[in-house]
Amino acid sequence: MSGIGEILKAAGDFGRFQKWLVLLSVIPCFSVSFHQFCQLFMVPYVPYHCDTSWIRAVGPNLTEEEQLNLTLPRGPDGQFEQCSMYSPVDWDLDSILAYGLNDTQKCSNGWVYPSGQPPSLLTEFDLVCDRKDLNDIAQAIYMAGLLLGSMIFGPLSDRIGRRPVILLSVFLQGLFGLGIAFVPHFYVYMAFRCVVGASVSGITMTILALATEWIGVSSRPKAVLTSHCYFAIGQMILAGLSYGIRNWRLLEIAGSVPIFAFFFFIRVLPESARWLVTKGRIEEAKKLLQKAAATNKRSLPPELLEQLKPEQEAKSGSFLDLFRKKHLQKVTLIMSCVWFVNSIVYYGLSLNVTNFGLDIYLTQLAFGAVEIPARVGCIFILQRFGRRKTQAVLLVLSGLVCLVITGIPEDQPVTTTVLATIGKFAASASFSTSYVYTAELFPTVVRQTGVGLCSMSARVAGILAPLIRLLGQYHGAIPMAIFGSAPVLGGLLCVLLPETRGTELADDTGDGHPPEVCKNATSGSQNGQVKGKGGDQDNESTKTTYF
Repeated sequence: MSGIGEILKAAGDFGRFQKWLVLLSVIPCFSVSFHQFCQLFMVPYVPYHCDTSWIRAVGPNLTEEEQLNLTLPRGPDGQFEQCSMYSPVDWDLDSILAYGLNDTQKCSNGWVYPSGQPPSLLTEFDLVCDRKDLNDIAQAIYMAGLLLGSMIFGPLSDRIGRRPVILLSVFLQGLFGLGIAFVPHFYVYMAFRCVVGASVSGITMTILALATEWIGVSSRPKAVLTSHCYFAIGQMILAGLSYGIRNWRLLEIAGSVPIFAFFFFIRVLPESARWLVTKGRIEEAKKLLQKAAATNKRSLPPELLEQLKPEQEAKSGSFLDLFRKKHLQKVTLIMSCVWFVNSIVYYGLSLNVTNFGLDIYLTQLAFGAVEIPARVGCIFILQRFGRRKTQAVLLVLSGLVCLVITGIPEDQPVTTTVLATIGKFAASASFSTSYVYTAELFPTVVRQTGVGLCSMSARVAGILAPLIRLLGQYHGAIPMAIFGSAPVLGGLLCVLLPETRGTELADDTGDGHPPEVCKNATSGSQNGQVKGKGGDQDNESTKTTYF
C-alpha cells in the first residue's frame, strides 16, 4: 500500500488548502452556467414580415402601411402573414392598385424587423420561418459538445494530468466563447458552441476529479454541494447580465471574458497527488503533500512520507460486467433510465423559460434561486427518507408538474411559472439524489463504469431535449407532455431498486444480492460517502468518469 490516503488525512483532508481549491471553482462554475443557458436570451421574439421593398421601384411614395397592404397577405386573425408574401410582378402601380396581387410565395428577399431593436441571433441570422428550428438545433449541438468533451477530456486527464486538462479547457472555453461574439455565419456559431460545450465538460469533470482526489471522503458531499450552489448562483447572475446587456455579441463577450481571470490563479492550482503517485512521480507528489500540510498548518512526519510508493491504478470492471449479473443488469438499466428522464425534465424546463408567459429574466432568476434550497435540502431529505423514496417522489413530482402545465391556459402565466419553478426544484434535487444513489448502488469495481454509463444517458437526453421542443409546432402541449410523462415512468421504476441508506457497499460483482444494512452505519454513509468493505480503507481510483 502506498499510504496516500493516510498521508492525506495527516495533511488535513478538508483544511485551508482544500477550501481554496473549492473556492477556485467559482469562476469556472459561473462561466459554465452562463454558456449553458445564455442562448435563451439571445433569441428574443420580435415581430417581423417579409421584405417587400421591390414595390418601391414602381411606388416610391407609398407609405409603409400601404406597402404592406399591397404586398402581404393576411391570416385568419387579420394580421399580416410573417412567412409569405405576394409574388412580385412587372406591373405599374396603377395596375397593382386596380387588380391587386393574388399569387403568394415564401419570403425571397429576407425579412424586416422593427428598427431600434438591439442585435440578436434572431435578427442577425434570420432565425424565423423555415430557419426558426436552427435555434433548438444549435442548442442540441451544444449538448452534443458536452458529450464529446466528456469522451475526450476524461481519458486525456488520466493520461496527462488534471491540471493541464483544466487549463486547456479553460483556455478553449474563453477563446471560442469570445470568438462566438465575432462569428459571421450561424453555422460557424454552432461549431464554436460545440467546442465551448466540449470545454465545459472538460472543466466540470476534471475539476470534480481533482477536488475528489484532494478532499477527504466525509467532506466530499459538502464540496460537491458547494459547486452545485455556484452553478445555481451563476444562473441568477445570467438573468441580471442578460437583462442589462441586450446586444447578443456584447453579452457573449461579457460572459466569456471573466473565465480568463482563472489564469491569475494558475500558480495555486495544484496537480492531483493521487494521480502523480499512480504515474510514479513520487517526489512531485511529496512536495505537493508537504505544501498542502503547510497550508493547513499541519506537519507530515518524514517516516510517513517515506511510505509513499508507486501504485498501480485500481483495476475497474468492464462495461460488460454491468450486464453479466442479473441484479447489476437491473440496476444499470433502471438508473440509466432515471438519469435520462431526469435530464429530459431538467433541460425541458430550463430551456423552456421563454415560453411560460412571464418576464424571462425574472423566471430565470427564480429558476436559479430555487436550485440552492433544492441542492441543500436534498442532503437532509436523503438522511430522513432514504434514497429510493426520495428519488422516486422527486421524479414523479417533477413529471406531474409538467403534465399539469399542459392543461393550464396560456392566459395564466403566473400559474404556469410557479408550477415550472416547483418542477425545476424537484428536478434539481432529483439530480443531486442521482449522484449519491448511483454511486452507492454499483460495486466498487464497476462504480465508475456504471456512473459513466448513466451520465452518458443524461447527455443523450440533453441533446434530445431541445429537439423535442420542435414538436411544439404540431401542438403546443406535446413537448411538455413528453417532459412530464418520462420522469413519472422513471420514478415508478425506482421502486424496483434496493435502498442503500445505512448499507455497507459492495466491492465486487460476485455478490448476487443488494448490499445488506449495516447496523452501525456511519453518518458519513448517510451523506453519500462511499466506503468499501474494508472498513476505513479508502477504496478509490484516480480514473475519472469519462461520460
